[in-house]
Amino acid sequence: MKEYKNPLIERYSSKEMLYNFSPKKKFTTWRQLWLSLAEIQKKLGLNIKEEQINDLKKHLYDIDWKRVAFYEKKLRHDVMAHLYAFGEKAIIAKPIIHLGATSAFLVDNTDLILIRDGLEIILNKLINVLFRLRNFTLEYHNLPTLAFTHYQPAQLTTVGKRSSLWIQSLLMDVKELEFRLENIFFRGVKGTVGTAASFKELFDGDLQKVKIMEKELSNKFGFQKVFPVTGQTYDRKVDAQILNLLSNISQTSHKFSNDLRLLQNLKEIEEPFEKEQIGSSAMAYKQNPILSERIASLAKYVISLSNSSAMVAATQWLERTLDDSANRRLVIAQAFLAIDSILMIWNHVLENIVVYPKMIEKNIHQEFPFLITESILVESVKNGADRQKVHDRIRIHSMKTNSKIKLEGKENDFIERILNDETIPINRDKINKMMDPKKFIGFSSDQSLEFIEKEVNPVLDRFHRFIDSNSSSRNIKV
Repeated sequence: MKEYKNPLIERYSSKEMLYNFSPKKKFTTWRQLWLSLAEIQKKLGLNIKEEQINDLKKHLYDIDWKRVAFYEKKLRHDVMAHLYAFGEKAIIAKPIIHLGATSAFLVDNTDLILIRDGLEIILNKLINVLFRLRNFTLEYHNLPTLAFTHYQPAQLTTVGKRSSLWIQSLLMDVKELEFRLENIFFRGVKGTVGTAASFKELFDGDLQKVKIMEKELSNKFGFQKVFPVTGQTYDRKVDAQILNLLSNISQTSHKFSNDLRLLQNLKEIEEPFEKEQIGSSAMAYKQNPILSERIASLAKYVISLSNSSAMVAATQWLERTLDDSANRRLVIAQAFLAIDSILMIWNHVLENIVVYPKMIEKNIHQEFPFLITESILVESVKNGADRQKVHDRIRIHSMKTNSKIKLEGKENDFIERILNDETIPINRDKINKMMDPKKFIGFSSDQSLEFIEKEVNPVLDRFHRFIDSNSSSRNIKV
């Protein structure tokens, strides 16, 4: 019997996101932090020799996983296990590894690096979703379709106007992600409980050297901002903010998946279905929207995880308790892996999405007679009729038509009823002129095009480097 395998690893996530949260990246980053700390400490005058620095560099990627496992089992402490194993390799440097530091120096700074790099991967995929939705909106900005409220036919909109609503939610997520990336702080070098007491002793009370050490270390790892104060750890509210962002992206993707599944049921738009794909083991004719369903399923998972980080942030004690550790080790990586999977699926769906204009038109014409009632009313009043009387007659004909459709399965004969009603002064020519769906889409097309030009294109221009336009089936130039 094989052991349990995490589906996010086995089935869903990308190699780049899996590597980002892999033991290899995590623990080599620990060693890079140790090396950089020693280099800066040497530069600032501590008694660290060049041969010790070279020894650290020589064994930077030489991790003996068996020795790490041995020490962790023995010591029950992951940082000390890696410190011992590193020291067995870098024997010359062993006396100065981790000088003045605490476990949180490694764990927290590394976690912030992984979170930042994970956000960059997500931003890349988000921009590609935005790109494909932008192209979809441009392609269908003027194609009329039924709009729904309460999942009941309302008025007309356009396919592109509807997709612009998906984009609007996505833009909120992109902007929030940008904000988080611009305002992610490094923990820095703060000592055991955040007071930098060990470094005060190492540098004989020279606060300026401690500040230089922290700034240089942070810059070396790509952070321009450092937490001015911490306890032993950085504020766990950061994790809650990041998980809330991932939850927001999940909400946006789930809304899209809901809409697509509803539209697929109407046979108007559907997700890609492979030539030899099987929809059902029993019903061979079925084309189940499994990709949209997978987006929805994973999105629910990420949304649920955001509560976990919020609870951790709320329940920390004083300078630090360890009841955050196991939770964070699970939740942060899992949320990133799930979002990564969602965005890959979403991009795939958008690359191969299928639109059926004839079915859209058919569904419009099934409901369209009811949608022009206001125009019939206005035209009748212009021809001398009493508004209230015409309104009452229209209401009666609507009820009778609906009854015939629902009880007897009859076609919609509302227009014929109106034309045969002598109290409603309107002729067939006027009705026929009204029966153009594009006259009833309002400013849908204009709104969509203006939205793309003013709100979407500037974002795509800013992140043009991320766009994998060659993989898009609708490669409209940015």
